[in-house]
Amino acid sequence: MTTFRTLASGSSGNAALLSCGSTHLLIDMGISCRRVCRSLTEMGLTPEDLSAVLITHEHTDHISGLATYIKKYRTPILCTPGTARQLQYRLAGIGLLLRPLSMGQPISWDDLEITPLPTSHDCRESAAFRVDTPDGSLGYLTDTGLVEEETRQRLLGTDLLVLESNHDVDMLLSGPYPYPLKRRVIGNEGHLSNADAAVFAADSARCGTRSIILAHLSAENNTPQLALDTVGRALESAAYTGELSVAPRSEPGKIYVMEGAACRR
Repeated sequence: MTTFRTLASGSSGNAALLSCGSTHLLIDMGISCRRVCRSLTEMGLTPEDLSAVLITHEHTDHISGLATYIKKYRTPILCTPGTARQLQYRLAGIGLLLRPLSMGQPISWDDLEITPLPTSHDCRESAAFRVDTPDGSLGYLTDTGLVEEETRQRLLGTDLLVLESNHDVDMLLSGPYPYPLKRRVIGNEGHLSNADAAVFAADSARCGTRSIILAHLSAENNTPQLALDTVGRALESAAYTGELSVAPRSEPGKIYVMEGAACRR
């Protein structure tokens, strides 16, 4: 049995846990080490149970807990070479823990096959991930201004899709952000809007995706209901009958169970 749960999602911090048997993969550590450990404890786990930490990119809301964590635990850190270099600049002592992943090349890690895929973000070699398990596939795509074609092809139809739905364009343009920040968010190296997410979600649903979790919502430029409504309308046109939800910002989300390519909460 394979399970997936977001621990936090948004610009204030991101983390998620994928478990397959005795293999436990933490995706990003953008919340404090204490919060990560508390969440693991609530699920009957300890940091020593983690098989690896998978990092999408080096921005603070994805790595803020790492500095403390690596002082206490020696869990392997998986990321692209570009992200690995940035982590070495920022975090003393992380070098021996890093396991660089080649973009587009799958690796086997215990019971999982992990494939890093390119994203378009204002950092060094950020990645989305496809993770294949004996029970089905996970697509994890956040922090990107557009969906790269290679990434699109590899993530379409994953059984469980975690998909950025960061902002509503009208809210962003009329909101309090300064103009340069608005340009960054809406640009090709920024974040996916609700409308962008809707297009990819519908395409993925037509290819067989069973469950979709909208992630990394902006607190200032979006609302969960607005994201659900925008993506939901597109999914209706795709005759989607699966589940659509929003990852909570600052607390663990629902546990998704993958069983033979079917997902349920």
